[in-house]
Amino acid sequence: MSTLSLAVRDSSTMLRRNLLHARRYPSLTLNLLLTPVMLLLLFVYIFGDVMSAGMGGADRDAYVAYLVPGLLLMTIGSTVVGTAVSVSNDMSEGIIARFRTMAIHRPSILVGHVVGSVLQSVASVVLVGAVGVAIGFRSTDATAVEWLAAFGLLALFALALTWIAVGMGLVSPNAEAASNNALPLIFLPLISSTFVPIDAMPGWFQPIAEYQPFTPAIETLRGLLLGTEIGHNGWLAVAWCLGLTVLGYVWSNKTFGRDPKE
Repeated sequence: MSTLSLAVRDSSTMLRRNLLHARRYPSLTLNLLLTPVMLLLLFVYIFGDVMSAGMGGADRDAYVAYLVPGLLLMTIGSTVVGTAVSVSNDMSEGIIARFRTMAIHRPSILVGHVVGSVLQSVASVVLVGAVGVAIGFRSTDATAVEWLAAFGLLALFALALTWIAVGMGLVSPNAEAASNNALPLIFLPLISSTFVPIDAMPGWFQPIAEYQPFTPAIETLRGLLLGTEIGHNGWLAVAWCLGLTVLGYVWSNKTFGRDPKE
């Protein structure tokens, strides 16, 4: 069997293992998924009128349209925290040590986690998007190409954050530490343009919010789905995604390949 065939076979096996694990223990994914759903409902039905008034008197429907793209990206950040915890559990419970003794393609262990996490992220985005549609989100002007581009951006963003989460899981001594280390993936959307426009923030804080990974992706997604101006955010979003993917991939493989006795 060729190296490529072995890699594909073992990666498929590891992917199936991780999907079965997620199906048997869905509580972690559901708990992380509740965060963006509850924030969506909270900001629409509790703060919606106030937030709309602060955005030039727009009605609640306009604020729902503004809010949903940001919450979709936040959903990905919340979902991949579970990946960090899952990887840390594998490292601390001895299963990885057993895999190291077997004749398998070693990178397939990480590939299984990554592909499984991206699939879970996409499923989570679909669920949160369905909740958004149920409470009034509409994208009537987006073309099929723009919808495809939006889906591609979400998948690429999920891939980037997943590799970072895998690295966090690998360097964490236990699941609790992994969960804490991955908290920035939930915290960063809170200081982005998810809930309010950048120009509504204090002047000294605007560059921090504008150039972090989430804001360019959010503004690009809004442009694709709602027809707003994308500007430089498109290439910034792609650059962040590619940079984080490469960083996470190199970090994860270097950490995973290290001798556990070191």
